[in-house]
Amino acid sequence: MRIGVIGAGHIGGTAAKLFAKAGHQVAVSNSRGPATLDSLVSSIGPSAKAMSTMEAAKFGEAVLLALPYRKMDALPPAEVFGGKIVIDAMNPYSAVGRVMDLGESSSSEEVAKRMPGARLVKAFNTIGWNTLASGSRSAHEERLVVFIAGDDAAAKATVAKLIDEIGFASIDTGSLREGGRRQQPGSRIYGRPMTVREAKQILG
Repeated sequence: MRIGVIGAGHIGGTAAKLFAKAGHQVAVSNSRGPATLDSLVSSIGPSAKAMSTMEAAKFGEAVLLALPYRKMDALPPAEVFGGKIVIDAMNPYSAVGRVMDLGESSSSEEVAKRMPGARLVKAFNTIGWNTLASGSRSAHEERLVVFIAGDDAAAKATVAKLIDEIGFASIDTGSLREGGRRQQPGSRIYGRPMTVREAKQILG
């Protein structure tokens, strides 16, 4: 699969390495331009290339959004994401680290409003990058969990497959609205590594 990654920090860079290791073609991008990504690309290997954010969005059959939520205005135009699986790993933190008040909405619902043609799946937002980098395990029940949420069942199935391929287990928390809320900062499943067994106990 071709995967575009917008935001090449801890989560984006780590996910890009894992996707490439699983056999996918990866394009990484950030706000500072492709020339700043040479070391990351060389560490990933021949399956990776550096691109502009626009190029990465066009390149990917799936596109991972791993930039700060408050910098969403830097994303390419909405039409570029039309028909693509968009994996939203963003959390609504302000520049000073406070959780933004989105009223009745969730952050992924706000992202979906900005790109109405995208097949949006919330994922990779509750897991720390160091857990992502080191936490994959072989036995399914002992695998660490990456939670997913969304309204497109086929898109969620594709993201679940990607998660499985990089050595983690996916657990579906529900729709973009309800499932997205379950994954928000401050929730019971946010920010701590957990196995499939632990996650099922918490979610009931």
